[in-house]
Amino acid sequence: MRRRSAVEKANRLVLRQHGSVGSVAGKVHRESLRFAVLQFAKRFLHYICKFALFFLSCPGFSLWSGQIHSAHDILVINSEQSGPAPAVNAIRQGHPVKAIQLKDAAMKDILQELDNRRKVASLGGGEARIESQHAKGKLTARERVELLLDADSFEEFDMFVSHRCTDFGMEQQRPYGDGVVTGWGTINGRMVYVFSQDFTVFGGSLSETHAQKICKIMDMAVQNGAPVIGLNDSGGARIQEGVASLAGYADVFQRNIRASGVVPQISVIMGPCAGGAVYSPAMTDFIFMVKDSSYMFVTGPDVVKTVTNEVVTAEELGGASTHTRKSSVADGAFENDVEAMAEVRRLVDFLPMNNREKPPVRPFFDSPDRIENSLDTLVPENANSPYDMKELILKVADEADFYEIQEDYAKNIITGFIRIEGQTVGVVANQPMVLAGCLDIDSSRKAARFVRFCDAFEIPILTFVDVPGFLPGTSQEFGGVIKHGAKLLFAYGEATVPKVTVITRKAYGGAYDVMSSKHIGADFNYAWPTAEIAVMGAKGATEIIHRSDLGNAEKIAQHTKDYEDRFANPFVAAERGFIDEVIQPHSTRKRVARAFASLRNKQLQAPWKKHDNIPL
Repeated sequence: MRRRSAVEKANRLVLRQHGSVGSVAGKVHRESLRFAVLQFAKRFLHYICKFALFFLSCPGFSLWSGQIHSAHDILVINSEQSGPAPAVNAIRQGHPVKAIQLKDAAMKDILQELDNRRKVASLGGGEARIESQHAKGKLTARERVELLLDADSFEEFDMFVSHRCTDFGMEQQRPYGDGVVTGWGTINGRMVYVFSQDFTVFGGSLSETHAQKICKIMDMAVQNGAPVIGLNDSGGARIQEGVASLAGYADVFQRNIRASGVVPQISVIMGPCAGGAVYSPAMTDFIFMVKDSSYMFVTGPDVVKTVTNEVVTAEELGGASTHTRKSSVADGAFENDVEAMAEVRRLVDFLPMNNREKPPVRPFFDSPDRIENSLDTLVPENANSPYDMKELILKVADEADFYEIQEDYAKNIITGFIRIEGQTVGVVANQPMVLAGCLDIDSSRKAARFVRFCDAFEIPILTFVDVPGFLPGTSQEFGGVIKHGAKLLFAYGEATVPKVTVITRKAYGGAYDVMSSKHIGADFNYAWPTAEIAVMGAKGATEIIHRSDLGNAEKIAQHTKDYEDRFANPFVAAERGFIDEVIQPHSTRKRVARAFASLRNKQLQAPWKKHDNIPL
């Protein structure tokens, strides 16, 4: 039997599928015809498009006049005269509208309107109120933002937002922005979000939409991991809006709480901040004020006089001096708006963007191995003589750059930021110049809050210790020094960031434990040869141990000397491993820099818990 060739097999397969050779040929012909028609249609459309483009480019062809021009029956409509309605009507009537060309003049009008609206919005409450603001020595909201941020970096949100209130004739006054300027920009190239209240618009009072604008940028700051800076200049809640304005405050407060420990929050009080408005700054990380033009209080002088019959001025009740020296509400005060904006820029340079990033590192030109021979004589020979701990801080820091926090409050302890090898480090130090460096209620609160901020944002902590103990007295005991002192102990103990401690002289009693000792988790503990680590001073200890010899001066003197020789040194603690090394004072910068360098990859996981219960 003859084998079929491959061609025959293929033909048989085609016939089996399509019936006959003729039917196959018919199908091929139809497909060829269809392809030819498609090719013709494509070419036809191509030439039609070229013709339309040529026609539209001809001079004299205008748009939007509502009349049919030329033999080609092209409808042209003039938006300046009649808008788009004629085009719609013409189409409904069957006119062959083949092209519509926008006129340049229409777009120019739109752009001009946008520019005009922007100019109106930028004036806030008007030129008269701006002049009044300047007369008080204050800048406007927008001028402050321009000073705070890098040039041309500000991107504004919600410029044209207006309030929705219709009571008390408010519908007749609907200025753009509603009393607050919001947006984002950069400080030395690093992104920040900012809101600046405009006192020229309804006294900067907070309305529902005002609060929504602030909440919007705070939400974006948390979402994108960038600091929030609030420039406060407000008369409080907008009375005309009633409970809606109070709800707005609560919304802002909730954002402050959610952002706490996630992104740095900085408040600058640049005018009045009264009533419920004070609680938003109070929950931020840093508060700064401008002298003589800003104040904060829950109830004003008039209310105080009515209720308690006390006569007090706004400056005395809630001015910058009051809150930086007495209440500790504010972390610093500046002479004017310009200085305030410059100092906030400087602070931001020390801070990380958020809790997921390390602090910024900048180029440095100060050798980490620098030797400071003057430190060998910093501590006086007389143990009761004071010396300035700030001198040590400046000589350890890169280029002697120190940004102090709460400089005027609880001066017996120093807190602030320095850089070592270009990296931000938080500093806590006892100040022997004030109360001999004793810890008390105020200093414990001040230092505890600073330590917790550093721990929240991964900023290493350097502690310089010269503390004779906690300040004794009934006022301290009645004021709760036990609980307040526990705050600092708790803050150091829970901190997981790198911690380096240097004891320069005294470290007595429970205060030794509290000031970042080895026992509560410090990583490196150094001591100078002048350090005295003991339960208490030699004189007091001798009087207790040798009470029976109190009448014999010679014996007491000998007992005191024996106690000093045995305990008034760092070596007993070093023998037990509580001090890692006794170092030469002149090498302090080098040893501290090397210690922090070795801790850059430190990882420490605390046991899981919803949150701690610090003794507030």
